Amino acid sequence: MTEPLDPAHCTTMAEVRAGVDALDRRLIALLGERFRYMAAAARIKPEREMVRDEPRKAQVIANACAAARQAGVPPEIVAALWEILVEGSIAYELQRFDSRPA
Repeated sequence: MTEPLDPAHCTTMAEVRAGVDALDRRLIALLGERFRYMAAAARIKPEREMVRDEPRKAQVIANACAAARQAGVPPEIVAALWEILVEGSIAYELQRFDSRPA
C-alpha cells in the first residue's frame, strides 16, 4: 500500500479518498489504544463510582478544544466529538469494571 498524498498535493477525488481512508485507519488504531487505557482504568479504580468523573470529563473536552484551536480545527466540532468519545469511554469502562472478577 502506498502512502497517501499530502492533501495539498491531491488533484483527484480518488487521491483525497485514499488519504481519508488511510487517516481513518490510523484514527481507529489510536482509538483502540485509548480504549486500552480505559480498560486499565477499569482495572485500577477501586470503586465503580470512580468511573464517572465529571471534572475530568470537562478537562478532557477543554484540552481537546484547546488543541483543536491551536491546530486550526473547529473547536465546536471537536467538543461534540469528544462528548461522544468520553461518554462512550465511560460506558466501556463501566462495562469492563462490571466484568472484573469478584
